[in-house]
Amino acid sequence: MGALDGKTAVVTGAGRGIGREEALALAAEGALVVVNDVDAAEAAAVVAAIEGAGGRARAHTDDVATWAGAESVVAAAVDAGGQLDILVNNAGILRDAMSFSMDEAQWDAVIQVHLKGHFACSHFAGMHWRERAKAGEEGITGRIINTASESGLYGLAGQINYAAAKAGIASMTVVLGRELKKYGVTVNAIAPRARTRMTETVLSGIGPNPDGFDEWDPANIAPIVAWLASPDSQDINGQVFVVFANRVHLMHGWDLHNTIETDGRWTLDALTARKDELFGDRKHGLPPMGFGS
Repeated sequence: MGALDGKTAVVTGAGRGIGREEALALAAEGALVVVNDVDAAEAAAVVAAIEGAGGRARAHTDDVATWAGAESVVAAAVDAGGQLDILVNNAGILRDAMSFSMDEAQWDAVIQVHLKGHFACSHFAGMHWRERAKAGEEGITGRIINTASESGLYGLAGQINYAAAKAGIASMTVVLGRELKKYGVTVNAIAPRARTRMTETVLSGIGPNPDGFDEWDPANIAPIVAWLASPDSQDINGQVFVVFANRVHLMHGWDLHNTIETDGRWTLDALTARKDELFGDRKHGLPPMGFGS
């Protein structure tokens, strides 16, 4: 018995990299997996790998960054398995440039694929679960696992489009978690660090390690996603995790750090005079970049 026996899952951008490993892991736990990728050959190869290992899968090649494509992938899951249980929003692209060099097409493409793609799929998945709940079905256990990024958490230079989209996904995760909780749905996000076509273009020294544990292997990410999709994670909702190698970091963002108060309206001079009191032991400049920075 797998942890996901009888479940139907969608993984977007599942033709390669992290998405492929997520699809394989969900299938290994018993889920019927709809493998979404705009590259039909890659999607078919993942389906073949799942079926070759004794699992169940269907290929889906519509662009989920469009309203019609997102609706289609949810419908494909319902058609294949009778209902949708798990949505893994993974599809993404990079169009890196400094803010002063980025053009409109670079901005629009990344925002559409990441932010709109995540929302559109979640929208139609949420509709599906809400309709089932309103029809009187009990015991719904829907799951959405989004893909954020440390770039969105810390704001990496040269990725303003990607960072903005990923920060939006982190916030979207919290909102969706609040809205869908009453229908039995949990929504969480991972910020994965792994070797993919995207990261290989911006990071060096992340090749396979032939002599030991491969920290950058995208397969390291998949067990956390399968766990968040499982019944054991029913009480986890609206959380963001940084996942790297054999480590899972639970993140907390935008906590209140300090407060200053005055009588009536602030003046510029008064704010300047109490600047150090406001910041306390924090620096006045940019926040830290995160782990190891």
